[in-house]
Amino acid sequence: MSNTTSKIETGKSKAIVAYLTIIGCIIAMFMNNEVKNKFASFHIKQALGIHIIYFFTMAIANGFNDVESEFVFLSIFSSFLLFNFILWGYSFIGALQGKKNLLPFIGVYFQKWFNKIA
Repeated sequence: MSNTTSKIETGKSKAIVAYLTIIGCIIAMFMNNEVKNKFASFHIKQALGIHIIYFFTMAIANGFNDVESEFVFLSIFSSFLLFNFILWGYSFIGALQGKKNLLPFIGVYFQKWFNKIA
Protein backbone atom coordinates (compact mmCIF):
# COMPACT_ATOMS: atom_id res chain seq x y z
CA MET A 1 0.00 0.00 0.00
CA SER A 2 1.47 3.34 -0.97
CA ASN A 3 1.84 6.28 1.40
CA THR A 4 -0.96 8.35 -0.16
CA THR A 5 -3.34 5.39 -0.16
CA SER A 6 -2.71 4.76 3.54
CA LYS A 7 -3.28 8.47 4.32
CA ILE A 8 -6.58 8.38 2.46
CA GLU A 9 -7.68 5.24 4.31
CA THR A 10 -6.83 6.72 7.71
CA GLY A 11 -8.64 9.97 6.91
CA LYS A 12 -11.67 8.37 5.28
CA SER A 13 -13.61 7.80 8.50
CA LYS A 14 -13.12 11.41 9.56
CA ALA A 15 -14.22 12.60 6.13
CA ILE A 16 -17.38 10.49 6.22
CA VAL A 17 -18.28 11.65 9.75
CA ALA A 18 -17.95 15.28 8.59
CA TYR A 19 -20.77 14.86 6.06
CA LEU A 20 -23.31 13.30 8.43
CA THR A 21 -24.47 16.46 10.23
CA ILE A 22 -23.06 19.78 11.39
CA ILE A 23 -22.34 18.06 14.72
CA GLY A 24 -20.49 15.33 12.82
CA CYS A 25 -18.46 18.02 11.08
CA ILE A 26 -17.45 19.51 14.44
CA ILE A 27 -16.57 16.04 15.77
CA ALA A 28 -14.47 15.36 12.67
CA MET A 29 -12.62 18.66 13.23
CA PHE A 30 -11.69 17.59 16.76
CA MET A 31 -10.73 14.11 15.56
CA ASN A 32 -8.48 15.65 12.92
CA ASN A 33 -6.79 18.05 15.39
CA GLU A 34 -4.78 15.27 17.02
CA VAL A 35 -3.16 13.96 13.84
CA LYS A 36 -3.68 16.19 10.79
CA ASN A 37 -4.76 14.28 7.70
CA LYS A 38 -4.90 16.21 4.43
CA PHE A 39 -7.66 14.03 2.97
CA ALA A 40 -9.83 14.48 6.06
CA SER A 41 -9.09 18.23 6.18
CA PHE A 42 -10.16 18.62 2.56
CA HIS A 43 -13.49 16.90 3.16
CA ILE A 44 -14.11 18.64 6.50
CA LYS A 45 -13.82 22.00 4.72
CA GLN A 46 -16.16 20.88 1.93
CA ALA A 47 -18.68 19.46 4.42
CA LEU A 48 -18.62 22.61 6.56
CA GLY A 49 -19.33 24.70 3.47
CA ILE A 50 -22.22 22.43 2.47
CA HIS A 51 -23.72 22.62 5.97
CA ILE A 52 -23.45 26.42 5.94
CA ILE A 53 -25.12 26.57 2.52
CA TYR A 54 -27.90 24.34 3.87
CA PHE A 55 -28.62 26.63 6.81
CA PHE A 56 -28.39 29.71 4.60
CA THR A 57 -30.80 28.32 2.00
CA MET A 58 -33.24 27.17 4.68
CA ALA A 59 -33.23 30.70 6.13
CA ILE A 60 -34.02 32.07 2.67
CA ALA A 61 -36.75 29.48 2.15
CA ASN A 62 -38.31 30.42 5.49
CA GLY A 63 -38.42 34.00 4.26
CA PHE A 64 -40.74 32.84 1.50
CA ASN A 65 -43.10 31.26 4.03
CA ASP A 66 -45.26 34.42 3.89
CA VAL A 67 -46.06 33.79 0.24
CA GLU A 68 -49.81 33.44 -0.31
CA SER A 69 -49.51 30.39 -2.51
CA GLU A 70 -48.46 27.21 -0.75
CA PHE A 71 -47.42 25.78 -4.12
CA VAL A 72 -44.88 28.57 -4.65
CA PHE A 73 -43.45 28.05 -1.17
CA LEU A 74 -43.16 24.27 -1.63
CA SER A 75 -41.54 24.74 -5.04
CA ILE A 76 -38.90 27.09 -3.67
CA PHE A 77 -38.30 24.98 -0.57
CA SER A 78 -38.02 21.77 -2.59
CA SER A 79 -35.57 23.30 -5.05
CA PHE A 80 -33.33 24.47 -2.19
CA LEU A 81 -33.40 21.01 -0.63
CA LEU A 82 -32.64 19.31 -3.95
CA PHE A 83 -29.75 21.71 -4.63
CA ASN A 84 -28.22 21.00 -1.23
CA PHE A 85 -28.75 17.25 -1.51
CA ILE A 86 -26.94 17.17 -4.87
CA LEU A 87 -23.97 19.07 -3.39
CA TRP A 88 -23.91 16.79 -0.37
CA GLY A 89 -24.22 13.59 -2.41
CA TYR A 90 -21.47 14.59 -4.84
CA SER A 91 -19.02 15.25 -2.02
CA PHE A 92 -20.08 12.33 0.17
CA ILE A 93 -19.62 9.84 -2.67
CA GLY A 94 -16.18 11.34 -3.30
CA ALA A 95 -15.26 10.77 0.34
CA LEU A 96 -16.47 7.17 0.18
CA GLN A 97 -14.42 6.55 -2.96
CA GLY A 98 -11.31 8.19 -1.50
CA LYS A 99 -11.32 11.08 -3.98
CA LYS A 100 -10.99 14.82 -3.46
CA ASN A 101 -13.93 16.16 -5.48
CA LEU A 102 -14.07 19.94 -5.33
CA LEU A 103 -17.58 21.32 -5.47
CA PRO A 104 -18.17 23.20 -8.72
CA PHE A 105 -17.66 26.98 -8.45
CA ILE A 106 -17.52 27.17 -4.63
CA GLY A 107 -15.28 24.31 -3.53
CA VAL A 108 -12.11 26.33 -4.07
CA TYR A 109 -13.47 29.09 -1.84
CA PHE A 110 -14.33 26.61 0.94
CA GLN A 111 -10.73 25.41 0.89
CA LYS A 112 -9.48 29.01 1.23
CA TRP A 113 -12.04 30.30 3.75
CA PHE A 114 -11.80 27.35 6.13
CA ASN A 115 -8.04 26.89 5.82
CA LYS A 116 -7.42 27.71 9.50
CA ILE A 117 -10.28 25.54 10.77
CA ALA A 118 -9.35 22.07 9.57
